[in-house]
Amino acid sequence: MTDTATPDAALGVSLLELIRSTSCVLPADVVTTVAAGRAAETAGSNAAYALGVVCDNITMAKAKSQPLCQDTGSILVYTNLPRGYDVHAFETAFIAAVKQATKIGYLRQNSVDAVTGKNSGDNVGPGTPNFHHHQWDGDHVEIRLMLKGGGCENVGAQYSLPHPDLGGRDLKGVENAILDAVLKAQGQGCGPGILGVCIGGDRATGYGNSKEQLLRLIDDANSDPVLGDLEKRVVDKANRSGIGPMGFGGATTLLGCKIGKLNRVPASFFVSISYMCWAFRRQGVALDAAGGISRWLY
Repeated sequence: MTDTATPDAALGVSLLELIRSTSCVLPADVVTTVAAGRAAETAGSNAAYALGVVCDNITMAKAKSQPLCQDTGSILVYTNLPRGYDVHAFETAFIAAVKQATKIGYLRQNSVDAVTGKNSGDNVGPGTPNFHHHQWDGDHVEIRLMLKGGGCENVGAQYSLPHPDLGGRDLKGVENAILDAVLKAQGQGCGPGILGVCIGGDRATGYGNSKEQLLRLIDDANSDPVLGDLEKRVVDKANRSGIGPMGFGGATTLLGCKIGKLNRVPASFFVSISYMCWAFRRQGVALDAAGGISRWLY
């Protein structure tokens, strides 16, 4: 940013760079986990080959500033905003950045009218981008962006417990539901995958919270030890299932599992599961007072 840049101009530059980086550069925690999965596979196996292609894709996308996947996905925006911050101005700036990123090629033309099938051509339309604003006591803006592809979204699932095949309203029933979703995916959704899970809530809030779980680092520790143990069990059992990358067999079916919980009404017990592909495109920035990027969050 030059000394003559206005705050509005600086914000636009920052948002465009956030979109570019999210689409083209996989976060370090994901790269490390993918590489560990590749190392765990038997040399010469289909699983090792698949993860080798994934690693090559990661390297080339970053070097060329080209999307990691042709499906640049749903545009999900999560913010922490100080009191009094102009939300309308922020959304206007973000939408302008999305249009510019689409024109450049960081984003595919990916927003389609649900009834007519007409593509908006600029990734803007009802629900696109999708904003989730949170006010906080901090004195700066934080933005987390997730680009969630359609293939992995298609294999998400929601269960209502008790279930005749999976069990009751307890952690065993929850665990069985999560593993059932992994089994049914069978490598679809461009596995190895990362799961975001919410126990409780209603149908809408459960799915919303399950996606928010994907904003966590893969190697973080759950603040709830019960849920932390469940996360580890799910990953361990999934990786002993033999499904493997892309369903080719092997030891890397899941890269991670992140579980949260919401209060529920007594009549309902939902387990909501959002599946993320290996192209785990989420990035975040903190902004300074002028709208420039002061820190990357991943």
